[in-house]
Amino acid sequence: MSDDKKRRLFIGGRWTEPDHGHYEVIDPATEEVVGLAPEASREQVHAAVAAAREAFGTWSRTRPEERAEILDRAAGLMLRDLDGNAALARAESGATTGTARGMQVAVGASRFRRYAKGALEPVEEAITPQINEAGPMGRAGVFGALAVRQPVGVVTCITSYNNPWANPAGKVAPALAMGNTVVVKPAPQDPLSVFRMAEALEEAGVPPGVVNVVTGAGPEAGEAAVDSPDVDMVSFTGSTGVGQRIAEVCGRGMKRQLMELGGKGAAVVLDDADLDSAVAGIGTTFSFYSGQICTAPTRVLVQRDVHDALIEKLAVYAGHLKVGDPAARGTVVGPVISATHRDRVESYVELGRKEGARVVTGGERPAGLDRGFYVAPTLLADCTNDMRVVREEIFGPVVVVVPFDDEEEGIALANDSDYGLIDYVWSSDVARAFRVARRLRAGGVGVNTIGRNMEAPFGGFKKSGVGRDVGSYALHAYSELQSIVWPG
Repeated sequence: MSDDKKRRLFIGGRWTEPDHGHYEVIDPATEEVVGLAPEASREQVHAAVAAAREAFGTWSRTRPEERAEILDRAAGLMLRDLDGNAALARAESGATTGTARGMQVAVGASRFRRYAKGALEPVEEAITPQINEAGPMGRAGVFGALAVRQPVGVVTCITSYNNPWANPAGKVAPALAMGNTVVVKPAPQDPLSVFRMAEALEEAGVPPGVVNVVTGAGPEAGEAAVDSPDVDMVSFTGSTGVGQRIAEVCGRGMKRQLMELGGKGAAVVLDDADLDSAVAGIGTTFSFYSGQICTAPTRVLVQRDVHDALIEKLAVYAGHLKVGDPAARGTVVGPVISATHRDRVESYVELGRKEGARVVTGGERPAGLDRGFYVAPTLLADCTNDMRVVREEIFGPVVVVVPFDDEEEGIALANDSDYGLIDYVWSSDVARAFRVARRLRAGGVGVNTIGRNMEAPFGGFKKSGVGRDVGSYALHAYSELQSIVWPG
């Protein structure tokens, strides 16, 4: 098993000592050091990009079957070491044991399996022949055409801290399947799992330079991974503010982008909804990774007739959740990622109080937890749509509730947001729910569920992002379309 206590960069197939030493990765539950991550210099990041550029020509021409075999083998190796991989993911991210195993490592491996199959999907699509009359463009004839998907080139993958396995896998696997090479820059808070992923790919037989991993706690490594002239595309998951800065750099160099940014998901609860179902869905903001997920239904818009009943049920739900050590059996709510982020979430709760919101549950640090970065599941009622706690992404276990009178008002409130990633509708009338869903300005809508179809396109409207991935749409995202035309 690898030594995660002091890692090295992975550049051009070699494990390389960092120019700027190492920094500590902290366990959010214990505040102890999990390991030391390397701090790459700008020159080392550019070397990783150069290695990816050199490897691209050969890798892009590799038979799809060979790429598929490597991705499938890598998935098997990730699952072979499931226990160790999950333990590391839990320690550096603060996820519960069940989440680390089932939603992080297992989902990461399943994405490599999915794109092993994806490497074999057709990249050519026939276009209906066109009859052209003689003219300035040439002789008359029947012209055939193909639309061919080609790899983009070198892809920088910058990943978020909330899932150190599934998020990188969702970028690296489809990018490799399409014949691209990658430079991965993980989130600084929990990068160690990505080195495990790189080890699995190395053992699976990925050629040198096809996958490179660079890390850093400061901005230098990430900036170099974006602005290098040899980078053809940047795939980023993270905050809208950082995404906007990356997009500016990409715009100057005409680099392709895939941006999965912030969210403030509206949960529209209509007066005929199954409230228990709605509470189970909305409650995942409290329970799943302490609300640190961009798709969470954090902004509850509830029709006034069922407003009080829904708040009562949400308060009961929150009160039954066990908060504490994520490694302990029965824990549902673990810590947030860092002390800085805990302070940020707490400052939003205090801001909500000042804005006039009523704290129904939570609002104070959980009792009996002297170490770790814990935030109690918090429910804010009596909110209005102009409050900052309603409009801004908090990224923690905080749910805000806004009442509305009729369907039109509910839709207007849902759409009155800078974000548009995933919204939700609860109603026992499916036709009504779909009618509302079609009018929501969001990249995805869950009807009576928070579940997702993992072949459906994923991405956001407005400031929630640019582009779509997941399923075959991810293969499209990491490709360029080329037209080939010929006379019949």
